Amino acid sequence: MRTAGQAVAHAVREVGALAASAGRADLSERLEQTHDRLLDPGVRVIVVGEFKQGKSKLINALVNAPACPVDDDVATSVPTVVGYAPQPSAWIVELAKDAASDPRRPATVRREIPLDELADYVSERGNPGNERGIVSAEVLLPREILKGGLQLVDSPGVGGFESTNALTTLAALASAHAVLVVSDASQEYTEPEVQFLRHAMRISPNVAAVLAKTDLYPQWREVEDIDRGHLLETGDVPIFAVSSDLRLLAAELQDRSLNDESGFPALVAHLRREVLGRAEAIHERGAVHDLLSVIDQLTMSMRTELNALQNPEDTPRMIAELEAAKASADEFRGRSARWQVTLTDGIADLVADMEHDVRDRLRRVMREAEKSIDEGDPGPIWDQITEWLDQRIAAAVAETFVWTDERSRWLSEEVADLFSRGETALPVIDVSDTQGVLDPVEEIAGLDSGQLSAGEKIYIGIRGSYGGVLMVGLATGLIGLSLINPLSLLAGVLVGRRAFREDMSARLSRRQQEAKLIVRRHIDEVTFQVGKQLKDRLRLVQRTARDHFGSMAEELHRSLSEALTTAKQAATAFTANRDSRVKALQSRIAKLDELRSAIPALEPLPTQNVPALDRSPVGVLSPLDRGGSRA
Repeated sequence: MRTAGQAVAHAVREVGALAASAGRADLSERLEQTHDRLLDPGVRVIVVGEFKQGKSKLINALVNAPACPVDDDVATSVPTVVGYAPQPSAWIVELAKDAASDPRRPATVRREIPLDELADYVSERGNPGNERGIVSAEVLLPREILKGGLQLVDSPGVGGFESTNALTTLAALASAHAVLVVSDASQEYTEPEVQFLRHAMRISPNVAAVLAKTDLYPQWREVEDIDRGHLLETGDVPIFAVSSDLRLLAAELQDRSLNDESGFPALVAHLRREVLGRAEAIHERGAVHDLLSVIDQLTMSMRTELNALQNPEDTPRMIAELEAAKASADEFRGRSARWQVTLTDGIADLVADMEHDVRDRLRRVMREAEKSIDEGDPGPIWDQITEWLDQRIAAAVAETFVWTDERSRWLSEEVADLFSRGETALPVIDVSDTQGVLDPVEEIAGLDSGQLSAGEKIYIGIRGSYGGVLMVGLATGLIGLSLINPLSLLAGVLVGRRAFREDMSARLSRRQQEAKLIVRRHIDEVTFQVGKQLKDRLRLVQRTARDHFGSMAEELHRSLSEALTTAKQAATAFTANRDSRVKALQSRIAKLDELRSAIPALEPLPTQNVPALDRSPVGVLSPLDRGGSRA
């Protein structure tokens, strides 16, 4: 029995052939792309988490193979994609050496490497800090779980979800079908992990939490219960407690009970049902939309010609209606069309809102930093302040990034609704590249710690006491005492102590002002660079949506133009083979109607509960209040 996906794929091939035979190469090409998407859905699942949480071993346990390098002191430095192939192999994608000199050359090069040398390219030991400039790695394995198009992405650890690297991870989520957030069972979620989960739920349609290493921590059930409480506050996020070591041991011993104890069957079922099944449904919905659109356009042209041949007396009315429809289509594809105006105005409003949002968040960070600086001496704890400032800036920029991504998707949906009141496929907008968002920003400048040597302290004290000794010594000289006497020495000590305190107070005030100036300059630089990058991404959203909907408007305009031309030709020309042409058109229309009736009905997609838009401050403790970081 043919499944719904196979029925849709068969209909796509049939309608594509009819479009090609009708001279509509544009519609045929559109369906070829639809067919390719159906054959190779490429469902990406990104596995994210902080360093040493068990992400790589989790993927190895899922596919029952050493796909990703694992060691106690080895961390992943390059994103690694694990996918399906009949034969195992490994590939890397690296920057082309001559791409900058010749823009016509591709920016990246994909080449095969020995599978046993993968660790030399993707781990911190073999490639520290990704000094080789590798964009990504790919491991292809003959595994049943990967056969349906599942691709598991082992992402580098972010070293704290408030770090700058978390921006790149968040951006990658926009292009993923699902996300697995991994945290080990040693402790409950920290506040940064909870915040990252909220961000991930607002970007990705399918998020799940994984509690790893349950075999190492006997108290993992208590941790799981606490984490479930955090997830209930965050949204509808399932959590799976697993042990990768038990899963691998079960596979080695072929022990089903041990595999059940590892917790992996529930996770695998989730991937197959909620991720692969959902992605397949989304691909089918897109294919059905393309099918219905192409069938409608082909049927309109054929019915117009058939009516002109069978009912020549109605041809003038039909031509008038087609002329009006063509004029409407001309207006629809013009820059004054409502969807074009909505898109242009929406992007302009979004840019203004984005600039205000990032400035507002960073100004809040600056006020908090200045308050912390005023509360004490910033010199001795400047390293802590700079670390805190980096975290707060990264958290604020991440929140703006997520908010902007939400608003851009909302705008695309609004434009799609204006373009067609029915279902309209949204364009695939790739704004996930965060290269350069914060890289051009210089590091926070250093600050004098304010520590004085013993010699400097003695010098300041002697310099201050000199005036006291001289002043009192001259006064006591009037009563016959020498210049240096007990009274003048006591006065010198008192005046020197006050001068020392005044000097230290002046130094502290200068350090505080210098620290505030450094913070303001750094935040101004971040605001400038982030604003530029986000503007570029919003312009990409505008161009992609404009080109996508514009091409659809061009297809509709061409269909109406050809229908009008066909009607005029059929009305003015007498052909000896009129009857055979009528039969051919009737046959094609019947075939299109048959294909339309064979298209399966669309069922509503399940939705995942996500938190509402949040513009509250990101919860990061100040450097002077770091008692704990638990959620």
